[in-house]
Amino acid sequence: MQQIGKILVITGILLVIAGIVIWLLAGKLGWFGHLPGDIRIRKENFAFYFPLTSMLLVSAVLSFLIWLIGKIFR
Repeated sequence: MQQIGKILVITGILLVIAGIVIWLLAGKLGWFGHLPGDIRIRKENFAFYFPLTSMLLVSAVLSFLIWLIGKIFR
């Protein structure tokens, strides 16, 4: 049980740090969510937005970070 507690605390700290970084860089990341491949459909009374390319980019970065953390702590 103590190991699960450590993991939860470390995960919480990492989420707080990531949130602060995103908050501080919000003005500089205006291009994010408007990448080629992000699907935007606007009609008169309808709007649909699916950030496909942005989600793929986030997934690739997070996968790399998780892989890197795994390599460091082994």
